[in-house]
Amino acid sequence: MANNNTPVIVLAGGTGDLGGRIARSLLEKGAQVRALVRPKSDADKVDSLSRLGAIICEVDYHDAAALARACEGANCVVSALSGLHYVMVGIQTLLLRAAVAAGVPRFIPSDFAIDFTKLPSGNNRNLDLRKEFKEHLDKAPIAATSILNGMFTDLLTGQAPVVLFPIKRIMYYGDPNQLMDFTTIQNTAEYTAAAALDPSTPRYLRIAGDVLSANGLREAATRATGEEFSLLRVGRVGLLSAIIKVTKALTPSSKEVFPAWQGMQYMRDMFTGLPKLEPLDNDRYPEIKWTSVAEVLATRK
Repeated sequence: MANNNTPVIVLAGGTGDLGGRIARSLLEKGAQVRALVRPKSDADKVDSLSRLGAIICEVDYHDAAALARACEGANCVVSALSGLHYVMVGIQTLLLRAAVAAGVPRFIPSDFAIDFTKLPSGNNRNLDLRKEFKEHLDKAPIAATSILNGMFTDLLTGQAPVVLFPIKRIMYYGDPNQLMDFTTIQNTAEYTAAAALDPSTPRYLRIAGDVLSANGLREAATRATGEEFSLLRVGRVGLLSAIIKVTKALTPSSKEVFPAWQGMQYMRDMFTGLPKLEPLDNDRYPEIKWTSVAEVLATRK
């Protein structure tokens, strides 16, 4: 059990990749982690959290009293939940209410994205969900900190069709010199853990393990692989918007969190430059060693 000086962090979404890394980082920093898990959570993932040293709290998010009890005495509630409206707005709002009811002083929502506050509504489904939850969060009597990290660098090794390894091209739309923000999942977790233990965080913290344009990505890929990459400009950013509309129309009832068109929406927004993170708060926690895009690309086999 924690002593009176041990910070207590309640973590939702700890069975996910980012959430699990946040749990590990918090425990390494000496915090007590209460991991909220649902009754139907993956048993192996729950066991992994327990082995790390997290205290497992099985909860029904719709049981307000039980959820509030799980949050009692915590210094901060951290959400690393992932999903669509039911989770990102519905479940997070229930978690927020429980944190307020339990008197928790701080809440970190599952934002972890480009700066969606700068983007128009209606263009990006997943970011619109964050905007909707933000309305609930900003009205709540609790201090909140959103951590914005750009795009997860890890996706550049294959999941995001930007660095095209087989043909040695960097695919982009618009301006090849438009800067974009990239942060690894691990760095994001380390920073989130540090922020959760920092009682003086502002409303927004912005981080980027690397800031590169399409030209910068070309140089990083060339350096990482030892093979010359070149640029592949598909067209203007507006063309990508048109492609998104067609792709979305072909999969209108998709219940995936990240269907192909959602990834396209994210890249489209980055290529516009509107959600560029500034100023960056990387120096707030100097113990964090930032991982570059080139370092991540070099790990691809």
